[in-house]
Amino acid sequence: MAESAESVPTAATAVTLPVLPLDDEVVLPGMVVPLDLTDADVRAAVEAAQAAARTAGASAGKPRVLMVPRVGGSYAGTGVLGTVEQVGRLSDGDPGALVRGRSRVRIGAGTTGPGAALWVEGAEIEESVPAELPGAVAELVKEYKALATSWLRKRGAWQVVDRVQQIDGVSALADNAGYSPFLTLEQKVALLETEDPVARLRLATEQLREHLAEQDVAESIAKDVQEGVDKQQREFLLRRQLDAVRKELRELNGDADGEESDDYRARVEAADLPEKVREAALKEVEKLERSSDQSPEGSWIRTWLDTVLELPWDERTEDRYDIPGARAVLDAEHAGLDDVKERITEYLAVRKRRTDRGLGVVGGRRGGAVLALVGPPGVGKTSLGESVAHAMGRKFVRVALGGVRDEAEIRGHRRTYVGALPGRIVRAIKEAGSMNPVVLLDEIDKVGSDFRGDPAAALLEVLDPAQNHTFRDHYLEVELDLSDVVFLATANVLEAIPEALLDRMELVRLDGYTEDEKVVIARDHLLPRQLERAGLADGEVTLEEGALRRLAGEYTREAGVRNLERSLARLLRKVAAQSELGERELPSTVTAGDLRALIGRPHHVPESAQDPAERRTAVPGVATGLAVTGAGGDVLFVEASLADPETGAAGLTLTGQLGDVMKESAQIALSFLRSHGDELELPVTGLKDRGVHVHFPAGAVPKDGPSAGVTMTTALASLLSGRLVRTDVAMTGEVSLTGRVLPVGGVKQKLLAAHRAGITTVVIPKRNEADLDDVPAEILDTLEVHPVTDVRQVLELALAPATAGSPAAASEAPVAA
Repeated sequence: MAESAESVPTAATAVTLPVLPLDDEVVLPGMVVPLDLTDADVRAAVEAAQAAARTAGASAGKPRVLMVPRVGGSYAGTGVLGTVEQVGRLSDGDPGALVRGRSRVRIGAGTTGPGAALWVEGAEIEESVPAELPGAVAELVKEYKALATSWLRKRGAWQVVDRVQQIDGVSALADNAGYSPFLTLEQKVALLETEDPVARLRLATEQLREHLAEQDVAESIAKDVQEGVDKQQREFLLRRQLDAVRKELRELNGDADGEESDDYRARVEAADLPEKVREAALKEVEKLERSSDQSPEGSWIRTWLDTVLELPWDERTEDRYDIPGARAVLDAEHAGLDDVKERITEYLAVRKRRTDRGLGVVGGRRGGAVLALVGPPGVGKTSLGESVAHAMGRKFVRVALGGVRDEAEIRGHRRTYVGALPGRIVRAIKEAGSMNPVVLLDEIDKVGSDFRGDPAAALLEVLDPAQNHTFRDHYLEVELDLSDVVFLATANVLEAIPEALLDRMELVRLDGYTEDEKVVIARDHLLPRQLERAGLADGEVTLEEGALRRLAGEYTREAGVRNLERSLARLLRKVAAQSELGERELPSTVTAGDLRALIGRPHHVPESAQDPAERRTAVPGVATGLAVTGAGGDVLFVEASLADPETGAAGLTLTGQLGDVMKESAQIALSFLRSHGDELELPVTGLKDRGVHVHFPAGAVPKDGPSAGVTMTTALASLLSGRLVRTDVAMTGEVSLTGRVLPVGGVKQKLLAAHRAGITTVVIPKRNEADLDDVPAEILDTLEVHPVTDVRQVLELALAPATAGSPAAASEAPVAA
């Protein structure tokens, strides 16, 4: 070969070989590799090569295969002819074959052959190597050997160094790079597809040079890091020596001021801590003494020690065991709410008797309480917690849980995190300064969960009387006794509280106030507070009871008293403004007749007070039901209409954002009327050709539940018979397919809502009759309650008698608006 031409002459020979695919692997000529025969493609290629060799006879030599890299499902354009040297077992016991790469093959078209392997035609590239290499090529060979030797010596592969030095051929030396573990798959494929041996050696040299440069940079970085670590260790040693010298100087000079760690040790030993907490604190003090001033761990330990020392481990307030006095405090601060008042009174009475008998601590547990106050907004759940603490003589802490989504808010953060803090329970105990406060967990039904955990699950231990005496906060990692804490959890929606959490709490329902209770609350609590906020003195403005009653009944309609207080505030602001403008002289008395001129017209006029022609039930097909919402009880109207047989499609149409249960109730009501039409004297024969439409205003409010079954049945019966539903009647109850009226929940809230709406007659299921014991007596005195067992009784009570002008058939029934 001429010295100016650096390439080595090549020739090509046609061959036909089975393809042995190599997934994410490249074999270059000269390499000997073991292959796993458990791979179906590899086994098929080897078996095909053996079959071809047996057919050709002994002259064919060893079986030959074409090893082709397969990258991402695609074959490379160049492969390596390999001979199967041996077939046996690999080191792990699996069947394998030893294959030696011989020469490159330029892959051509596919063909057929024995076995299940893919056969291809190709051109075997034969390289003729001259005896003497040109000078530039010789220098390239020398450079590659020097770089390879340097890399191998760093790895301690001295035996391989000698082997590389003995390789003389340009092509063999370049293909030896296939053994390099640092080459990527793409780099090895590039070496395989480079047919010119000199260009291939130049490429291998460049790849090896780049790797050595990267290795030098990595070694330089590692050296710098090690030097930095050595410097820090030296600095730490010198600082420890300096600390020892300072300590000796303080002892020689009689200096009484100790180090900060000594101060913490003295504080821990002087504090009245439980034994296990003291041991944990002393261990942290020892860590603080061993750490350097520059170490961030020292700051974390000091913060932890401060938190532990600030907790009131042995501080407890004495309970006020004047039971009549405690009940008097509750009665003075809250009107109504007898259930929770009785529960707190019972708790104090039991505590008193346990203390008198020396049973304050039993089995390591004290006599705490966990109550869940569930009711609509504005009934005084949150303010009741402070009154309970006042009545018991305990400290009060409020923990707002609304919107909390991080479990660490309850259990605290691990101390490994920067800015770690204890959980809200520990912070509440710390804020109260007592181990037995009243802790109000406000809005526990608003707790959410996300990728940071479920706070409701963390509350399971806090609110379990059987295990909260050993509560462990993730930040403190010591046991905290919560068994003497009175936990009051408030919620609006009972269904939003996880069942496991609800099982650990004693449920107390606050169903709302009666109108008389609202008048008392407004007179004794809301009015004095709003007079002060409006800058008015006692006696300057007086509201007659009739004005308060009208405010509660017609200007607000709610289970609580928040809107009532807002109406009072608005009224007093109006009076104060008129006084400043000279339009009203003080003192002044506000009567019921003055309300319209001061704050406008009423917003909630009862149906019974409206003109008969304007009432919703003034047409057939409209019935009044009772429902329970997140804001308490409410009245619910059901409207039904029939489509014209010529214009409307047959079937049942339901509107008003109804849930699946309520949709099923409508189907049951319609099926009952269809099957008992003759018995009830209803014209149901024409229903198969006419569409029935049932609507629940307001359409924007989602509704669900089975308690509207009797209401829908009554509305449909009114529509079919043409008889009006009595205006003064409201009803609730689930209806079965046979006409039975089944029990429902929330009877007390529903009766309070009926009273607020001016209803005088209420129909409830017979099996809910026991729930009437929870309804205030003054409400029952104003209502005529009819417990029923069958829907036929409901229709007899609710439907007005047929008039002379009423329609006689379903075809003549008017459509409800």
